[in-house]
Amino acid sequence: MSSLKRKDAPGVSSGSKTSKAHGDSRPSKRTKSEKISAKHDAKPNSSSKPAGASTISRLKEEEPLFPRGGGSVLTPLEHKQISIQAKQDVLFEQESGQGKKPERASKRRRSKSSKEGKTGKTQQGEEGAKIESLNYKRLVKGSLVLGQVAEINPLEIILALPNNLSGHVPITAISDALNERIAAEAADEEDEGEDAQEDGLDLKAIFQIGQYLRAYVTSTIEESTADSAKPRRHIELSLRPALANTGLSGQDIVANCTVMATVVSVEDHGFVMELGLSDSNLKGFLPRKELSENVPDSQMQPGSVIMCLATGKSANGKVAQLTTLPSKIGKVQNFASEATTINAFLPGSAVEFMVSEVARRGILGKVMGSLDVTADLIHSGLGPKALDLESKYKVGKKYKARVICDFPTAKDPKLGISLLDHVVSLTSKLGPSNKLPSEALPISSVVEQCTVTKVDPEIGLFVDVGVEGVPGFVHISRVKDGKVDMLSESSGPFKTGSVHRGRVVGYNAIDGMFQLSFEKHILEQPFLRIEDVPIGEVVSGEIEKLIINQDGVSGLLVKLAEGIVGFVPEMHFADIRLQHPEKKFREGLKVKARVLSTDPVKRQVKLTLKKTLVNSEAIPIKSFDEITVGMQVPGTIIKVFSNGAIVQFYGNLRGFLPVSEMSEAYIQDPKEHFRVGQVVSVHVLNFDTEARKLFVSCKDPSAFGLDKQNALKKLKLGDLVSAKVSQKTEDDVFVELLDGSLKAMISVWHLADRPNKCQSALKHIHVGQTLNDLVVLEKNEGRRFIVLSKKPGLVKASQDDKLLTSLEEAKVGEPRQGFVRNITPTAAFIQFCGQLVALLPKSKLPQEDQKKADFGLEKYQSILVKIDSIDRDHGRIVVASSSFVEEQQSSKNGASSTTANKVENPVDQSISSMDDIFIGKITKAKISSIKNTQLNVKLSDNVHGRVDVSQVFDSWDKISNPKSPLSSFRVNSTITVRVLGVHDARNHRFLPITHRSSHSVLELSARPSDLKKDAPRVLSYEHLEPGSTHIGFVNNVEKNALWVTLSPNIRGRISTLEISDDVSQLENLTSSFPVGSALRVRVLTVNATEGRLDLSARSSDSSANLTWETVKQNMVLPSRITKINERHIMVQLSETVSGPVYLIDISDDYSEANTLSYNKNDVIRVSVVDVDKSNKKIRLSTRPSRVLNSSLPVKDREITKPSQVSVGDVLRGFVKNVSDKGLFVSLGGNVTAMVKISDLSDRFLKDWKDEFQIDQLVKGRIISVDSATGHIQMSLKTSVVDKEFVPLTNFSDLHEGQIVTGKVRKVEDFGAFIVIEGSANVSGLCHRSEMAEKPVEDARKLFNEGDVVKAIILKLDKQKKRISFGLKPSYFEDGMDVDDSDEDEDNAGATLFDDDDEDSEDDEMEDAGATVQIRGTDNDSVAVTDDEDTEMADKEIEEVVPLDAGGFDWSANALDKVGVADEDADEDASAVQKKKKRRKPQIEVDKSGDLDAFGPRTAVDYEQLLNRQPNSSALWIEYMAHQMQVSELAKARDVAERAVTTISSTEETEKLNAWIAYLNLEVRFGNEDSVEEVFKRACQVNDQQEVYQRLASIYIQEDKADKADELFQALVKKFGASSPEVWYNYAHWLHAVQNQPERARALLPRATQALPNHARFPLMVKFATLEYTSPHRNPELGRTMFEGLLSTFPKRFDLWNQLLDHEDVPGADKAVVRDIFERATKVKGLKARAAKKWFKRWADWEEKNGDAKSRERVSAKAAEWVKAKAEAKASKEEQEDEDGDDE
Repeated sequence: MSSLKRKDAPGVSSGSKTSKAHGDSRPSKRTKSEKISAKHDAKPNSSSKPAGASTISRLKEEEPLFPRGGGSVLTPLEHKQISIQAKQDVLFEQESGQGKKPERASKRRRSKSSKEGKTGKTQQGEEGAKIESLNYKRLVKGSLVLGQVAEINPLEIILALPNNLSGHVPITAISDALNERIAAEAADEEDEGEDAQEDGLDLKAIFQIGQYLRAYVTSTIEESTADSAKPRRHIELSLRPALANTGLSGQDIVANCTVMATVVSVEDHGFVMELGLSDSNLKGFLPRKELSENVPDSQMQPGSVIMCLATGKSANGKVAQLTTLPSKIGKVQNFASEATTINAFLPGSAVEFMVSEVARRGILGKVMGSLDVTADLIHSGLGPKALDLESKYKVGKKYKARVICDFPTAKDPKLGISLLDHVVSLTSKLGPSNKLPSEALPISSVVEQCTVTKVDPEIGLFVDVGVEGVPGFVHISRVKDGKVDMLSESSGPFKTGSVHRGRVVGYNAIDGMFQLSFEKHILEQPFLRIEDVPIGEVVSGEIEKLIINQDGVSGLLVKLAEGIVGFVPEMHFADIRLQHPEKKFREGLKVKARVLSTDPVKRQVKLTLKKTLVNSEAIPIKSFDEITVGMQVPGTIIKVFSNGAIVQFYGNLRGFLPVSEMSEAYIQDPKEHFRVGQVVSVHVLNFDTEARKLFVSCKDPSAFGLDKQNALKKLKLGDLVSAKVSQKTEDDVFVELLDGSLKAMISVWHLADRPNKCQSALKHIHVGQTLNDLVVLEKNEGRRFIVLSKKPGLVKASQDDKLLTSLEEAKVGEPRQGFVRNITPTAAFIQFCGQLVALLPKSKLPQEDQKKADFGLEKYQSILVKIDSIDRDHGRIVVASSSFVEEQQSSKNGASSTTANKVENPVDQSISSMDDIFIGKITKAKISSIKNTQLNVKLSDNVHGRVDVSQVFDSWDKISNPKSPLSSFRVNSTITVRVLGVHDARNHRFLPITHRSSHSVLELSARPSDLKKDAPRVLSYEHLEPGSTHIGFVNNVEKNALWVTLSPNIRGRISTLEISDDVSQLENLTSSFPVGSALRVRVLTVNATEGRLDLSARSSDSSANLTWETVKQNMVLPSRITKINERHIMVQLSETVSGPVYLIDISDDYSEANTLSYNKNDVIRVSVVDVDKSNKKIRLSTRPSRVLNSSLPVKDREITKPSQVSVGDVLRGFVKNVSDKGLFVSLGGNVTAMVKISDLSDRFLKDWKDEFQIDQLVKGRIISVDSATGHIQMSLKTSVVDKEFVPLTNFSDLHEGQIVTGKVRKVEDFGAFIVIEGSANVSGLCHRSEMAEKPVEDARKLFNEGDVVKAIILKLDKQKKRISFGLKPSYFEDGMDVDDSDEDEDNAGATLFDDDDEDSEDDEMEDAGATVQIRGTDNDSVAVTDDEDTEMADKEIEEVVPLDAGGFDWSANALDKVGVADEDADEDASAVQKKKKRRKPQIEVDKSGDLDAFGPRTAVDYEQLLNRQPNSSALWIEYMAHQMQVSELAKARDVAERAVTTISSTEETEKLNAWIAYLNLEVRFGNEDSVEEVFKRACQVNDQQEVYQRLASIYIQEDKADKADELFQALVKKFGASSPEVWYNYAHWLHAVQNQPERARALLPRATQALPNHARFPLMVKFATLEYTSPHRNPELGRTMFEGLLSTFPKRFDLWNQLLDHEDVPGADKAVVRDIFERATKVKGLKARAAKKWFKRWADWEEKNGDAKSRERVSAKAAEWVKAKAEAKASKEEQEDEDGDDE
């Protein structure tokens, strides 16, 4: 044994006595190497332990050098014998006390240690080195560790590892077999595309939460993240058996050792497992009976990995028997007792160890007497359970444990073990009620009371969190914010027994402990994990970063909490798309957002900043469990398709919004109305939880009330209804049913029986039209969808009750009307009502139809069929064509055919049977009816025919009336005809005579030439040649063409440009060329194969086939508009020639040039201006002077070449280009003028490009023409263009002492910068010392930017060009003039207060009729006579607040009021005024005092007041009136213009008043054009309806009834659909003013049709009231209207009261009034409160108008009503009691 000790214990003493004491135990054989090793190892000595620890020391001496995998020459049997002997020696030493000897040896070692230079360790230091806990630093590549599955993600598994560690297992590190499956499925995905599904790769099907696995550490990385300054530690693991079983060999697989195994294949009796042993091909087999019940068969897929227990080997040793039964693998007694090497003890294995030491922080022990194991603070139970280890675990005794890790970096082999119950038994730890601890106390929960149970100063606190059996742990770094100085069990804030508030930050299943934090910032943090972020809730955050890509800002990162960042995509920045989001969002900005979704796997949180969603009070829906039908929720559109849109809610919940549910109105393209990112409020229509489908609607369900629901239920398939057209499109007509107001749709193909007639029928339908006899074809109550049909065949069938609506109604042999739904090569499908479809096989069609294309049928064609057979089980119907049935019957009844051939009552007596009628037969026929395109005739009562209009005339001269050629014929007249063949009425085809059927009539000819010839030639496509002329008759009129017939079977098309040489006739083709009218046509092209014929009706010498060779300059041609944009119109002149009409060539007056006034496909007359045949370019013009009459007035002459332009010409043109050098203006043709930047304007333009845009009309003067180069230069300066231009004021025009008006440009504390109005940007400074009489400390308190002020020039510095202004009021008291270019007004100031002159002037103006009233708000008039004007001014001045709105106080009292608070100041001010008055000459007047006393009297006064009150509309209106007093209309208009531009846009009422006054001025003194211009401008900046109504009031007051009527009509047309007020105002005016009550009454039906339902009732009441109150009253009509309303709303007692008010008038019939009182009391459901008021009014009325008997009658009626009410209530209660007893 001594050799073993020397070999394996480098720290053991080698004294001679020790060797001798154990010399008997030494093996007989030792190699030389062993001896050398022993001597070498014996040299370094360490201090020995005291006597009390002798056992441990002796065990340490017994520790052998036992390399992994075996490194000894001893056999396993010898090893076992040595181990047993070592244990016996230990026991002997314990009993005999031999352990004292090493104490002396230790003293010698201590004495020698100084000599050898070695420092001995203390006992405590040795203990710390022995107890090793698993941590991140000790985990290295190659470490093996036991883990428990904590989380399963799509691409990885997260394992809980000991000591609060966690590792990640990628999907590619599970097994090689699984990797092969992944590669194979990836290849399949490439082949199959996106539809390939990842079946079998769901990790949740392979692993379970809580499953124990042994893992191999492949890497440990510290990842730095942006979220945290601390790097995140990442442990990557592998489960591959080849790695997880590292160290195991085939020999090490013994009973009860654990292995990681991969499922290779699934067999009937079990599973073949791969062990991945490097030195052996040993396989494993897991019988099904050994599979745990907790592991389903589905988990045992090929490639899945599981930890198994080996129970033995097969006889040949090639297969290991495995088990996963918890009773075996989880039983700690099943440890590898037969293990021959320590390699068998890998993590997950049960071991039996002998305690060698119980230390302060854990337990040390030995396995097989040689392998060190340690149980640390946590896994010994010392920390979590606060166990007394010394009392529970005795040194030298053996205990069972579970290996949880190894320590590859340790000098000697060492394992970590766990003594925790759940780890030892390989089960999950459970809390109270067998719940998982994470369920009992979820992560992020706050624990109010955490009691400290144990303190470890080095690592942290163990606490009791209130969950029985599950402790908590607070790491020292999480005890508090900042650094912890010291932890102590007995003292300090965190001593044992102290209670704290904590928060759960994690749970480790292996440790069985909660991880907590006492840190304040953790407790206050709203979220710890992404899982904690509540979906749908509003959260606060801070913008951390703006994500920028090539398109700009694509998203925002918003920090919600420490380590949690949300992402806001671009579409969720705001409700609208932000052009510059970087201006709104910046880093550090606090925002409120709503959580859209979270993805813990990807660690993503998606947020929205849309105010609509953030501020929404609707409950956020996140799953199908929260949805109820009908609920209203907001959602975001994320995709838009042609058939609908995808709406995203919260979480992963999405819904589909069908296009039919997007709006009550028809939507053809959803992309035109909806955009991605738009928030919509939707209602849930229906959903399917299993299919995960959700359908939503934007329609308001409340709009579809009970009345409509009942109406929809009552509506049956096949019913005939009437409806009003609400909308019309190219494909559908949308209508509203008259009964029930339900909305329905009619397809264009259901407007006629024949599909080719449907488009024509669509043209005759217009919005507002009422359609009768419509058949209900389909009905869907869920989607509120109704389809109607107007096919006459279906309507007739419905009237005859023969329309098939369900399978139950079908009977074999019955004829039923339907329409062709689809046609296939073998059959046709016939549809009836309600999507009921029948099969019409080819065999059930007539023989002749079977050979035709599509069997002679057309899609959507009406057809009569007979039911042939019914399969009710499968819901199938087979039908036969009615013609087919007739053929069969005729073949069967041959005898009856002769009878059928007889003719009845023939017109020509020579005909006795059908056999007498043959092709070429000339006979007599009687006209039965005359149509536009044919004569319907009959040869007898049972033989009918027709004469096509093309078969009546031989030549054009014979047609007396080309627009109605058949007008000369009369019904019942007899004509001679010739039989040509048979006309099939079903498809309008010309057939041979042998093809007669029930649908055919005879095709006849009445042309004189045909009656003479023996064999008339019928015109066909083969006989037509290009250039030949014929007579054609209009058969159909389309928007862009005419269809004409040349013969019964020849039809051709005339395009718009070929119809006529007269363009005026092309404006309305229907009236110019009605159906049936005759035309002389010429064949252009013919294609007999396709049956195509192109014709022309233009003269042969016209430009019919216009080509580039034949087109010439100045030709006037018709053209068709093909394209329109803002710059030009594209027109087509012929098939090959087309060109543009530019904006400058549209009109002779450029102001009227507007391309958008034209419509596509319109035919217009154009003139060729210029043609470039080489390049095939043409320039066209629509100028009236070119295309109509050259003598027409031309405002803007046409310019085609530079030579037409001369210097000095004033021309207008359109901006062609805006460049950096200036403008390029098109003057006409290719003539372009350049305007330099310096020639753009007299005033300074800061951003001159913003003032001009392409196609803008400008006016300028030609200043230079270079005839050689063709360069033209132009100036737009008003000073150059306008002869009456007043030049702008320059610096040289100013002089000191001059008074000017200016605008404050900028204000600083030291003064204000003022720009002189009407100057070339001349400005100066007014220092604060020159602003007021009192000192001014800060000029910004007196003035604002934009204030208009009057200033005096104090100083001019001509060298530096500086101006000093003064604003003191004292500067303006000497009567100095204001430089406002109004000399007359200034000169009038001296005589302003001469009373005599003033009176005389007023008298003269009144005599001349110059007094004007300008109206403002509410049409209040402001009289402008002297007295009234003065009174009004006085009143206004009283309300003026000094310095209002930043203006200046011209009374100089503002500063006095601010700085002076006593009466002395007022006295001083008055003294100053008196003093100043004395300084002035006696002839002057103190105008500033008069301004306050008498109001403004001059323009200067008004300007002063307006400086202080620029937003006062009353003041502006007075100013306008003042100008009109002196007959200055132009100046009054200028004042009005200034008013509407100066008043702030925020003052809506004031601005409106100014506009109305402006309108009043123009109506009184202007013309129609000026009124129209002001009116349009007013509508642009004000409420349009208000402006319309105000102008109507002005017209009424000015007695302009025609204008008022036109305006009222425009009002109801524009606003009638939303405003009942406009209808009532119009009606009241017609009643009261125009004396036209009938017109007023006619408005009510129009109003009720236009207005929504809720607005109709109040309007009808008002119209009824008019019949009582208007001058043309009609009480009987009013009474009828009220009665109609009361029949609908009998409980509306406001109606009863109104009716009573109108009837109860002096002289009224008392019987009528009493009747109203009495009828109202009989209303069902009358409430007691309303009844009391009504009877009280009745009684009061009888007091005044009745007698005692009538009053008693009222009392009796009231008592009777009360009694009846009580009886009804008692009866109801009895009934309820009886119902309760029955139950």
